[in-house]
Amino acid sequence: MSQILQKPLSRFALCLMASLTLLAPSHAEETDDLQTATMAAQLISQSPVLRRVSIEWLRDIGGKPAIPALIRALRYNAEDRDLIINALESLTGEQAGTRWHDWVLWQEAHPEIQAFEGHDSFLTTLFTAIDPNFVSFVYPGVSHKIRLEEIVWGGVYKDGIPALTNPDLIEAVNAVYLTDDELVFGVSINGDVRAYPLRIMDWHEMFNDVVGGVPVSLAYCTLCASGILFDTRRTDGSNFTFGSSGFLYRSNKLMYDHQTQSLWNQFTGKPVVGRLTDSEIELKTLPVTITHWGDWKAANPTTKILAIETGYRRDYRPGQPYGDYFESADLLFPAQVERTELDPKDYVFALRSSGHEKAWSLASFNEKPVINDSAGALSLTLIGDPDTRTVRAYRTDGTKFAVTDTPRQVVANGETWAVTEEALVNAGGTSFPRLPGHIAYWFAWAGYLGDSGELANVPKD
Repeated sequence: MSQILQKPLSRFALCLMASLTLLAPSHAEETDDLQTATMAAQLISQSPVLRRVSIEWLRDIGGKPAIPALIRALRYNAEDRDLIINALESLTGEQAGTRWHDWVLWQEAHPEIQAFEGHDSFLTTLFTAIDPNFVSFVYPGVSHKIRLEEIVWGGVYKDGIPALTNPDLIEAVNAVYLTDDELVFGVSINGDVRAYPLRIMDWHEMFNDVVGGVPVSLAYCTLCASGILFDTRRTDGSNFTFGSSGFLYRSNKLMYDHQTQSLWNQFTGKPVVGRLTDSEIELKTLPVTITHWGDWKAANPTTKILAIETGYRRDYRPGQPYGDYFESADLLFPAQVERTELDPKDYVFALRSSGHEKAWSLASFNEKPVINDSAGALSLTLIGDPDTRTVRAYRTDGTKFAVTDTPRQVVANGETWAVTEEALVNAGGTSFPRLPGHIAYWFAWAGYLGDSGELANVPKD
């Protein structure tokens, strides 16, 4: 997500208070949940007295169901930080830390803590005070498969990170704005070959396009370093298109579809909040490559590339806007990292088609640029280059391949095979098909796909 937009607290608080005042108890039979919602609204009141009364009431009467609201307030109410932390420690019996970040991690680790009834209405009012368009995503009674308590604002409005839909492409020879050593997402479908530079996609994080006759979306979570290419066709013959909601879940962007305004987990390709929550839809992943522009155009001379004239005013120079984040070992937003085989922001290659979740450390390709391995019952060969974050995976019959001195070639049993975007191919026309997969930070794969997944121990051939 881009830098957090600062909105005057006075407007934020007034909108929230005005809306939830309508819910205030008017007679003695109002429920405790309604009282909790009303008192939670006062957590960011302009009045120090009202805020203090609210915090103390939630601590003494609201009980554990008030914990998510207090954690939320810790982000927006710096003046009462010590009082809020005292309330949280009193309710939980624990000392998680002094930052909002710390308590979000505590909340993630304690799914048994259930927010008060009406918490969705509280969130609706809070989020729409930031951006009225957020009501499309979170509203009273909304269906959800993830805890609403863990949805956090990423610092931008709805579509504040604008998707590129059917963007203009140019011939490779006209891409004078790009140097050969810059990274691109490379896509090849049915002979239609295209490149999308990371320096542009860092600003947009999503494109909706039709490549080789197939409607696709590249969902790029810069926080996770994961650019995932999805086939967006629907069973009724139409297709989804996607945008960035402005929300995050465990430091992963929640994208949304324009057709139903449902929120989707970018990493899994599944809807998690809204109308499609119970649909069992899961987007099909397709192969995508990160590589140097020079390597891509040399291997794909007919490629087209995204034009730098996108229709938006952005600083498309390399390293903007996430250069500092990519160079840092720290996460920008809170997410639990329970598996410690790798550092949170180590790169891995995630295979996404075998039914057996498996990842390979990108660093493992330093010693072995060609890895012969398996995933479940699947035999495969992976060809990687850590310098360019390039990994391609191919389904094989167990044939053992080895590196050669010639780019885009491997050898097996004395026979040379061409490494293409679609398959490994020999002179006789035998081919092994490409498998979908993508690069990601370890924390994202381990958090979303790796609970029971396997981190490869690179075998010796």
